[in-house]
Amino acid sequence: MNDDSSPFLTDDMAEDGDMPAVEPTSRMLSWARNSALYRLEQRMMTEKQLRDAIMRKAREKFEDISPAQVKALGEFAVTFAYGIKALDDTAFAEITVRSGQRSGKSRRGLAQKLQIKGIARETATAALQETNDLAAAVIFARKRAFGPFRRAELDEKRKNKEFSAFARN
Repeated sequence: MNDDSSPFLTDDMAEDGDMPAVEPTSRMLSWARNSALYRLEQRMMTEKQLRDAIMRKAREKFEDISPAQVKALGEFAVTFAYGIKALDDTAFAEITVRSGQRSGKSRRGLAQKLQIKGIARETATAALQETNDLAAAVIFARKRAFGPFRRAELDEKRKNKEFSAFARN
């Protein structure tokens, strides 16, 4: 029963027959595959987002599921998604950066967003190389009617509002 070739077995498993189930059942694996397909059809996700979503939903769906089974389902879903080429963190990072640039997001803000989404630092750095904070600031100012795009007279309250918005972005 302790087969070292199985990717779902852990080193801390007991040798006795009372050990909890470590390998996910075929029903669990089928559910993980279908759930991964559904999620990736809806929107582009990162590896971390897919793994976290599958693990979170597996805990909700299956009663008495062990932590090892939950982790195995998450890894299975990610492996499956990479196998069908539905998961690509590099493409996700590039698309997110392009979209952020078009909407006037700063380089620092985009880097933070990619980090939160679970993109590796090297991948994020490569995607952010072509960003230009000055161009993003001009786009942001135009969208919010700040600076030379201002429609109203500048008073102290409006000036503070504009500076605060630029600082947050």
